[in-house]
Amino acid sequence: MIAWESKAAKPYLLMAPVVAVIAVCFLLPILNVLFLSFTEPTVSLHNYARIFSVPLYLRVLANTFKNAALVTVICLVLAYPLAYTLVRRGPVIAGILLAAVAIPFWTGFLVRTFSWLVIFGAEGPVAGVMRWAGFEPPRMLFTTFAALWGMTHILLPYMVMALYGVMKRINMQQIKAAESLGATPVIAFWRVFVPQSLPGVINGCVLVFTMCLGFYVTPVLLGTPTDMMIAQLIGQQVQELLAWGFAAALSVMLMICTFAILAIYDRFFGLQRLWG
Repeated sequence: MIAWESKAAKPYLLMAPVVAVIAVCFLLPILNVLFLSFTEPTVSLHNYARIFSVPLYLRVLANTFKNAALVTVICLVLAYPLAYTLVRRGPVIAGILLAAVAIPFWTGFLVRTFSWLVIFGAEGPVAGVMRWAGFEPPRMLFTTFAALWGMTHILLPYMVMALYGVMKRINMQQIKAAESLGATPVIAFWRVFVPQSLPGVINGCVLVFTMCLGFYVTPVLLGTPTDMMIAQLIGQQVQELLAWGFAAALSVMLMICTFAILAIYDRFFGLQRLWG
């Protein structure tokens, strides 16, 4: 009897360290932020009421979703043809392209963000090429364009991998079969390939959108304060105003929005399919 109980308890003992790490590193900080949002500076719902009563904060929240949606669309437009090329080309070309997509994962996103400071700078290569072509370069740094471009560069590999994981499983012989039955290559692509790749599109969009909602460093370094996102507002409340309670409430709102998106995805598709 004792041996049976020991054997039954073994899986829980093996899980105990993981559960402890999750509780200490994730659950306790989240609970602390939630506690601060209701108790700092006084016990009330004032911090949450402030978010929805001040137009500036609503504009920041709307701007966060707008920028996340724009980055998601841009990533999808750029990643889809690249992922399609990966699955249609031979192993040599596909291997080279996959290596090019994977290289950014080996470089910190802070380094990649600083590289765009140089590229988009007034004396950078983009401005130099425009002057060489006879055009006066516009201001590119510290604009919405620079922030969106930087976030797109960082998140594009995630979209490519999500699409590639689904496209790789599509049987290309189906396209040839459609063409043999009279369909043009374009019609075969739209009627056969695209519908089967939609799970990858949804996976990539959810992944990129939710990650973009919490971006902080890239918009701060490349963007403009007039186009502030919610993570920047949280940083401002903590670093400049020491408004811990309001910053905590903003963090909770961001977390609720992220969980809501993931819950909707899980309801219709299942989180286990997020990576294809």
